[in-house]
Amino acid sequence: MKILFKGATIYPITSKPLKGDLLVENGKIKKIAEKIDEKADEIVDVSGKFLFPGFVDAHSHIGVFEEGVGMSYQDGNEMTDPNTAQVRVIDAFYPEDAAIKRALEGGVTTVMVLPGSANPIGGQGAILKFRSNIVDEMIVKEPAGLKMAMGENPKRVYGNQNKMPATRLGSVAVIREFFLKVKNYMKKKEKEDFNEYDLKMEIGEKVLKREIPARIHAHRADDILTAIRLSEEFGFDVVIEHATEAYKIADYIKEKNIPLVVGPLFGFRTKLELKDMSFDLLRIVNEKGILAGLMCDHPVLHLEHANVQAALGMRYGAKEEDLLKMLTINGAKILKIDDRVGSLEPGKDADIAIWNYHPFDIRAKAESVYIEGKKVL
Repeated sequence: MKILFKGATIYPITSKPLKGDLLVENGKIKKIAEKIDEKADEIVDVSGKFLFPGFVDAHSHIGVFEEGVGMSYQDGNEMTDPNTAQVRVIDAFYPEDAAIKRALEGGVTTVMVLPGSANPIGGQGAILKFRSNIVDEMIVKEPAGLKMAMGENPKRVYGNQNKMPATRLGSVAVIREFFLKVKNYMKKKEKEDFNEYDLKMEIGEKVLKREIPARIHAHRADDILTAIRLSEEFGFDVVIEHATEAYKIADYIKEKNIPLVVGPLFGFRTKLELKDMSFDLLRIVNEKGILAGLMCDHPVLHLEHANVQAALGMRYGAKEEDLLKMLTINGAKILKIDDRVGSLEPGKDADIAIWNYHPFDIRAKAESVYIEGKKVL
């Protein structure tokens, strides 16, 4: 099956924009050029439109914090134990969440869905594409990371229950104790008669073997430093989620080569650790050369408005090119799926959003979206 898109302004992301054509064959991008004269099963006239890769949001709660049902019905946080490493978002993900269609209208095609940040160890995330109404058919990778959390959220949840952790001290102790147990578990598994498998320990082992990263929620600079300290102590890969005060320690983060998924960056500063939130973060992390994606933290900011949040970064000095990368290829690199998504290049998945205006124009909307060459919007 060949689809030829003709006459658009194409933003490949990893190369300069051009006005031209894009050819898709069997779900993959085959060719991009100023003019393609090749027979196709379908020719789509996109004159005057803008072609972008599908956006990649590397931190979302879409489908587990479902729209329109009230907070008591949500499945994103298992707030019954500080360590719920064994839970998986795919077991709670609701493919009929009304927010998914609107996310597609915002050009988003790939998401990393994670549990919430109520627990120091919250559970297993999954990388999904919005290509089906069956979650098993949406999976790109699962498990794709173990969610953890520093700072105020675990303190509030368990402090209100009058149990540990009620402080930052306690939250980190929960994580440290877990990984010490995992190390002992791994040693026991080396014995021939081992048969005591444990779901929590198994996912912890994947983290320590660097098969998946720790995805650590941390807003304040001190919490970011604690997350890095833990990763070095136990030798696991880490991605910092939110990283609100990363601009205060940007040189240190760059030195340690730690990737960030930053945001959301506009709205009410609802808690103490957000008091120094600033859009300057986007400019600074890019100037320092830190690999950073931009999240909406859906439903905190609706995923359909990912382009609007990024566009606001230009008001504070961030470059358009950098912001577009934060919506696309940077998130794909952080998720280690940049060989498939995040840019328009031959050989990659044909995940394409057709916009009526440039996404940073307030009037912009994705009029059509294709995932792996199949029209989904």
